[in-house]
Amino acid sequence: QVQLVESGGAEVSPGGSLTLSCTASGLTFDDYTVGWFRQAPGQEREGVAVIDNESKVNYADSVKGRFTISQDNAKNTLYLQMNSLKPEDTAMYYCAAGRVLYIAPVCPKDYEYWGRGTQVTVSS
Repeated sequence: QVQLVESGGAEVSPGGSLTLSCTASGLTFDDYTVGWFRQAPGQEREGVAVIDNESKVNYADSVKGRFTISQDNAKNTLYLQMNSLKPEDTAMYYCAAGRVLYIAPVCPKDYEYWGRGTQVTVSS
């Protein structure tokens, strides 16, 4: 049984930083394209950052230069380092994995496995 478990969400002030983690069981991250998605209330789920099994990455324009995706294959864990956080980054953040051929454009429906999410709130 595949499980993805996110952690690290919190409430932070604008300009702050957070690191999200996602640990997988029942699958090996290195065999999949994996990534982070987010969904704010009343909005569609959007891709934030994805990385494939050749370490090619794709970031949403809104987070380029501020967020960094990485993975530790030995720990089967995916990370999202988020710096210079803005109020518009407030959302539930989800980890996902899928056998995706192309990392752009990012389509949530292409990802088969999902975690339950971790809340990030950026507020003064």
